[in-house]
Amino acid sequence: MNKTISFASTLVLTLLIAGCGNNNSTNSSANSGKVAEAAPQNSAESTAGAAEPAKVTKIVIGTGTGFPNVCFIDENGKLTGFDVELLKEIDKRLPEYEFEFQTMDFSNLLLSLETKKIDLVAHVMEKNPEREQKYAFNKEAYAHWRNRIVVAKGNDSIQTLDDLKGKKVLTGATSAQAQILENYNKEHGADSIQIVYQNGAANDTVSQIDSGRVDATLAADFVLPIIDPQGKLQAVGPELSSADILYVLRKDDAPSQKLSEAIDGAVKELKTDGTLGKISTEWLGADVTTSSVQ
Repeated sequence: MNKTISFASTLVLTLLIAGCGNNNSTNSSANSGKVAEAAPQNSAESTAGAAEPAKVTKIVIGTGTGFPNVCFIDENGKLTGFDVELLKEIDKRLPEYEFEFQTMDFSNLLLSLETKKIDLVAHVMEKNPEREQKYAFNKEAYAHWRNRIVVAKGNDSIQTLDDLKGKKVLTGATSAQAQILENYNKEHGADSIQIVYQNGAANDTVSQIDSGRVDATLAADFVLPIIDPQGKLQAVGPELSSADILYVLRKDDAPSQKLSEAIDGAVKELKTDGTLGKISTEWLGADVTTSSVQ
């Protein structure tokens, strides 16, 4: 069928296509397909010209790559896990924001937040008094768990922090578990527990304890089956702490407060419709979202 399109029609068509720009940050954005929609126009606005598109604010999320099932690189080279997939779902429910992930060592996350290289930390972060002095947290917890001592299978000589005196205990620098150990040493002497700060990935913990290079670690209750599917380790003794898991933001910062409130609303929706529990069960093997610290 032969139809001749006039020059004017061609020009209009070209302008319409040019107006439908897309977002090219597909490698780093959690929601790269998100496009701001223009507000509805009345007849007066139509004659005056197109309305301004709604503003979408980019939020840089800091996370890690070495925590199995939480934030890690899968066999296809894709960043995924509980924290990552949950934030992607939150982003879908917040059209005013676009989330982009930036990965780094766990020990650099909080410093990067302070220096404004990132806008939010997502690494199953516990709220504790030490962190509250420097950082802000959203209010609606998206997970909850308890920390216990973890040792080699069959080791029944260790049950409490007192039993760790003189022993090597592996932990991540700046972690909530490190804070428990550091606080103990402040009260009982700087070298009471020999704290070994971890450089490797979380699954290196199993080999270090199993081989006897270190005596123990501290871990949240959901972690053990993830990092130790062969059952070489065991959790012992009573819980050392219980904590809500939240996102960390800059303190005394108005945009961060606005983001925090928006995230709280999305997390509440995810709890109500069951999506949060579903994501938790998929990645962590259990719903760790149902309890909270009062």
